[in-house]
Amino acid sequence: MSEPVEAASPGQILDGNRIARAVREQARRGVERLLAEHGVRPSLAVILVGDDPASQIYVATKERACEKVGIASRVHRMPPEISEDELVHLIYRLNRDPALHGILLQLPLPDRALEKAALAEIDPEKDVDGLSPTSQARLINGDPGLRPCTPLGVIELIDRTGIDMAGKRAVVVGMGALVGKPLSMLLLERNATVVLCHEFTRDLADEVARAEILIAAAGRPGLIRGAWIRPGAIVIDVGINRTPAGIVGDVEFEAARERAAFITPVPGGVGPMTVAMLVRNTLIAAERIVTQSR
Repeated sequence: MSEPVEAASPGQILDGNRIARAVREQARRGVERLLAEHGVRPSLAVILVGDDPASQIYVATKERACEKVGIASRVHRMPPEISEDELVHLIYRLNRDPALHGILLQLPLPDRALEKAALAEIDPEKDVDGLSPTSQARLINGDPGLRPCTPLGVIELIDRTGIDMAGKRAVVVGMGALVGKPLSMLLLERNATVVLCHEFTRDLADEVARAEILIAAAGRPGLIRGAWIRPGAIVIDVGINRTPAGIVGDVEFEAARERAAFITPVPGGVGPMTVAMLVRNTLIAAERIVTQSR
């Protein structure tokens, strides 16, 4: 196993807000270039079903991020009782709109049974959240395609440490379809040695203690004890857990920071990166569509 990076005391904070601003600025320049060279402004459609307060906040955040970089965005607000046929038909129409480059279905839906059919309808060339079956298959097969935003944000954060992932032991705690599984694939693409842990993993503390790169995405507050962290590790906390004490991650932050070389805070770590990568994916989708149409 390769040597860990040298530990700082305390570990350096990976500021997701600052890094997200840099990603958005890069995207803004890309939007200006696409406009200047091809007369095309990237456009994103967001489908919001129902009136869940958290989903409305997330969608508003995405709208503001698009506006800041010059991406046109439109929210299609649909009633919670929308049928599968109605939702699929909406996506069908958006797929065929030549002026639209990205489609995002805000999850979860009020009726979770609709999600599979709706995601399957999204054109993979416009699937800026990287969650359609075709997009997932492309990721698993290593084929070009749009990748899920939160895992992309995690990779960007790790890249910003300047540490080469090749050969590093990367432990992912959480095997969800939105983060854990696709992130494992992205880490493998970067030649990391990946261990995927979950609720049935025996001796989780031992697995964490061997991690040169640790990503916690289990959705359980304080699951990862600070004392488990390998000195000099990179710690990325994807967890966003609402507790009586406020929003916390899956990692015991202060104790972990004493051992880690780099660590993300919660909030202000992975969260802003997810939105920034959505903006980048929308630009990438627009660039590819413009190139293919000429």
